[in-house]
Amino acid sequence: MGFPGPEGTVLIGDGGLATALEACGHDLSSALWSARLLLDSPEEITAVHRAFFRAGADIATTATYQASFDGFAEYGLDRTAAARMLRRGVELAQAARAEVAADGRRRWVAASAGPYGAALADGSEYRGRYGLSVAELRAWHRPRLEVLAEAGPDVLALETVPDVDEAEALVAAVAGIGVPAWLTYSIDGDRTRAGQPLAEAFAVLVGVPEIVAVGVNCCAPSDVPAAIAIAREVTGKPVIVYPNSGEGWDARRGEWTGKARFCGQDARQWIAQGARVVGGCCRVGPADIAALVDARD
Repeated sequence: MGFPGPEGTVLIGDGGLATALEACGHDLSSALWSARLLLDSPEEITAVHRAFFRAGADIATTATYQASFDGFAEYGLDRTAAARMLRRGVELAQAARAEVAADGRRRWVAASAGPYGAALADGSEYRGRYGLSVAELRAWHRPRLEVLAEAGPDVLALETVPDVDEAEALVAAVAGIGVPAWLTYSIDGDRTRAGQPLAEAFAVLVGVPEIVAVGVNCCAPSDVPAAIAIAREVTGKPVIVYPNSGEGWDARRGEWTGKARFCGQDARQWIAQGARVVGGCCRVGPADIAALVDARD
């Protein structure tokens, strides 16, 4: 049975990989963000995946969200070496899964592919509208997705998508790629970060066989219930939700602001509404994921 498993099951996603790495003392201020540790400290990434699995997560999302050929080139890596780092991201998650496999539980590895704006490392992933055409965005995404797919993940995580144009590009980019994908929008209220109605955004994903689950991530927890209802009504596909802590990201100052509002017990409502996968994004750690497990069980 492919992702997300049999009807009626609810999977627990992991939390913020970068959050957990920063909690271990790592400086992730470079343009590669957590992907820099693919170069410097891969064992630290494996350790965080393992911590999330031990907290009860069913999914490990790889440290490739902000990884790109352009970003690695700034560190002196050619395309061959950059592709090796992308594959390493998948391999580290697979290694962590193998380390906890003795209990016989089914676990999944999701190869993360963030939006074009994430690779720019200037906060535009929360705005969209990059000034590129759908064709240009597809051409940028496809080579990275091909490398990730070749590494053998269970699913591609097309995440934090800020606008419909990029979703259309990603739909085209995963056509025939051979690995199923989920696509999650980053939203503000009932609209994408670029301001399009969420119903229109989800409509782009209808009838796309490669997209096996849809939803939202890196949004306020309070935005999740309405998004679940819209995603289910428009697409009929399994719904995945993994909000951030509820704090806001100040891209200019490079820091989080406001109060955390992530509560594991909120997952009871999300699951009751039909969410098939629940997890966390930025500022959500292993203890928060353990709380989601308690809410599900």
